[in-house]
Amino acid sequence: MAILVFFVAHYYLSLFTQTFYLHRYAAHKMFTMNKFWERFFFLFTYICQGSSFLSPRAYALLHRMHHAYSDTEMDPHSPLYSSNAFSMMWKTKNIYNDVLNRNYAAAERFEGDYPEWSLIENIGDKWFSRLGWGTAYVLFYINFATAWWQYLLLPIHFLMGPIHGAIVNWGGHKYGYQNFDNHDHSKNTLALDFLAFGELFQNNHHKLPMRVNFGVKWWEFDPTYVAIWTLDKARIIKIKRKLTTPKLQAAA
Repeated sequence: MAILVFFVAHYYLSLFTQTFYLHRYAAHKMFTMNKFWERFFFLFTYICQGSSFLSPRAYALLHRMHHAYSDTEMDPHSPLYSSNAFSMMWKTKNIYNDVLNRNYAAAERFEGDYPEWSLIENIGDKWFSRLGWGTAYVLFYINFATAWWQYLLLPIHFLMGPIHGAIVNWGGHKYGYQNFDNHDHSKNTLALDFLAFGELFQNNHHKLPMRVNFGVKWWEFDPTYVAIWTLDKARIIKIKRKLTTPKLQAAA
């Protein structure tokens, strides 16, 4: 039971920080927050992602490229240009490292307006930090695992952030339905969104990139929006744009 609780907690806390902080705040700035809360969620993201911590700056730049060049050869993680999800993850990793090290010219036009904290970014990307978190996961399993097969979950812990990205970008551009014709392959993969906290409403999001609620139809539920709405009401964050009901346009 302890292993299951730990795995589920790590999975969904890491997922939440990726969609709430890295995606909707760092990349899109859908809402604002003061410096204290920005640093709080920055640190919270590092703790929750652990060995697979992703730089908010590098994430923001890759994601802005993804929107600008969706499903073209310039897209850093389109499934159209990879034979499988693993090769897409490897390609994304290489571009991410180049962007992180400021060695990717195509990302330069997207610079600016993202949270920065050099101390945490530098620590989070170091081998000793990733190894340290990975060691902590292994020790937890040694102490609480009750069956050998539970150790098969460890690779998911090690690569949690990239796995979330692969689920969203592979599934969300290959499987599902379209509410809008975005001139790309973005789709809403509703059946798998329990693994993505609203991130798999990719077709909606590519049409309305600043809409804080990724669900458009009444039955499209975005769990992360509930958290954002709650934090807005608590005055921890402030949503920039109030929701309007978009006119649905049939996809081609």
